[in-house]
Amino acid sequence: MIETVTIISALILLTAYFWWGFKKLPGEKWQIFASVPSVITGEREWSGINFTWYGLLTANAYLVAVAVLLVLMGAAGVPPIGTAILAAAMLCCCVPASRLVARIVEKKAHTFTVGGAVFVGILIAPFVITAINRTAGELLAFHIPIMSAYAAIAIAYAFGEGLGRMACISFGCCYGKPLATSSVLLKRLFRGRSFVFFGSTKKIAYAGGLEATEVIPIQAVTAVFYTISGLIAAGMYLSSHLTGAFLLATIATQGWRSFSETLRADYRGTGSISAYQIMGMVGVVYAIAAAFFLAHEPTGLPDLSVGLKSLWNPALILFLQIIWLVLFYYTGRSTVTGATLRFHVHQDRI
Repeated sequence: MIETVTIISALILLTAYFWWGFKKLPGEKWQIFASVPSVITGEREWSGINFTWYGLLTANAYLVAVAVLLVLMGAAGVPPIGTAILAAAMLCCCVPASRLVARIVEKKAHTFTVGGAVFVGILIAPFVITAINRTAGELLAFHIPIMSAYAAIAIAYAFGEGLGRMACISFGCCYGKPLATSSVLLKRLFRGRSFVFFGSTKKIAYAGGLEATEVIPIQAVTAVFYTISGLIAAGMYLSSHLTGAFLLATIATQGWRSFSETLRADYRGTGSISAYQIMGMVGVVYAIAAAFFLAHEPTGLPDLSVGLKSLWNPALILFLQIIWLVLFYYTGRSTVTGATLRFHVHQDRI
């Protein structure tokens, strides 16, 4: 019963969140969250640092992903300390990879790629889990079942990436192709449902020249598809179908990543097939092979109530807050936009 109530509640919250985001975030005012004065450049004038809604929404998405991981792992009997160590280790590898892979593939030093980070995560996850079991696990007397953890990571990623698309809508990146040049089928499908972005500092404007142009709402489609996949996979996980949950979450997200790029207009590297599409396809093959070799460890039926109760812990709440703050600063401090600030006194209020 608790599983059904939780999944339905999550569906209602996601629907409300997406309705707000799809309606508001393409607007110009939803790119810069705050500007902080940095260096004085003239009389009453400062150069400012911009903190973006992209960073805030990305931090929110990571926070949800880690919380989902904590709940699912707690349901499988893994203590919070073990999950926290796993989450921290994966983030320490994948967050820097999001910038490194973008630099290698797109030759850009000031952008991020979730696809590249996830590809790295898929490859290293079994080895990170094994290393933790043999070090911190032996020291602190806990064991992380590899397939349970792999499935939980895949499900958490589906939610995190789905919610992370909201950040892309805010920044105007990962944008779809113009509706006017799309096929008749796509025009019929998305007429009245397209995105129109406004703001010269949005990436779709300065990189794609598509401001105020109807484009395929590929970020919205991805957000909905990923989170629905995550909900279904979570239901399978809680029914102890761990391998099936892992394969569903991984194949759905990585397969869609490879296909969805055919509907995108942003630069994804040279060639008819991008490096990110190749990563997605390799990730699917790797996941199938991993499931074949790792699906032999016996596990019991996960208990969602135990996983939910594990979150109500001051140390875990502080851990989640730290993750949010670090990720907001790392992804939200804009290096591609700037600000000029002036301050004055309201003379009539003295």
